[in-house]
Amino acid sequence: MTTTRTEESFAILREVTAAAGLSAEGAEPIRLAENDLWRLPAGVVVRIARAGQDEAAAREVAVARWLAEYNVPAVRPIQRAQPVHASGRAATFWELLPSHRHGTEADLAPLLRQMHKLPKPMFAVGQLLPFVRVAERLTAARCVSDDDRKWLLSRLDELKEEWANLPAGLPHCVIHGDAWGGNCAVTAEGALLLDFERTSIGPPEWDLTSTAVAFDTFGTISADEYEAYSEQYGFDVRDWAGYPTLRGIRELRLVTFALQIADHDPDALEQARYRIECVRGRRGPRPWRWEAVG
Repeated sequence: MTTTRTEESFAILREVTAAAGLSAEGAEPIRLAENDLWRLPAGVVVRIARAGQDEAAAREVAVARWLAEYNVPAVRPIQRAQPVHASGRAATFWELLPSHRHGTEADLAPLLRQMHKLPKPMFAVGQLLPFVRVAERLTAARCVSDDDRKWLLSRLDELKEEWANLPAGLPHCVIHGDAWGGNCAVTAEGALLLDFERTSIGPPEWDLTSTAVAFDTFGTISADEYEAYSEQYGFDVRDWAGYPTLRGIRELRLVTFALQIADHDPDALEQARYRIECVRGRRGPRPWRWEAVG
């Protein structure tokens, strides 16, 4: 009998909850994706990281506890030693949020401002690596033409050179790493941060570029919404001379992600090719209104 994705994840859940002195009975899946999230009746959320992410899981807990020390609103890990390991996977345990909605960019901005002002922690966070997996995705992609691959690899080299020579900007600090509205939740008590899987040391402009790209490249937020975001943070990253480089890196990452998906999902092929056409200057000025893939 074939084991389903849910059954496979639940088997790991039973192991990690038992190791943590909890019960998996009555658990409900929240989301089963790269990371599996389960809700326990005890008011605990279990996050099972993908294989090989033990260090990242431990860092997420350390970052969340560090934010708690400085009273930055964020999801909190429960008080126990973690992560817990089973079947080659690392699991972390978090307090269940009360009723909430997804945050907006304006909700997110003050939280980022708070986070970016904190002194660097005593534990290792790691440096931002903006080009992780980009070259590997381009090399492995089967759905890209030789001409496009050559151009994209050349563009990657160009952006690496620009990244190495960024103009002076805001002081480097601990950044969230995946700073978009979906990683902010709003409860009756206010907004709080979620998901510290990509937290690192780097330029705070990297976090701010996420929302700027939503406006510039995707066109998914309005000028008024972007202005509210910048006002809440107190800085418009688009006024910084290094912004085009960070935007270019973000766009190239999103091109290669689409190529990775399109290799296995023909429905994503048109969007992947459209993104290439955009960055190659064949689809006019931004916003290009890219659609989600995967």
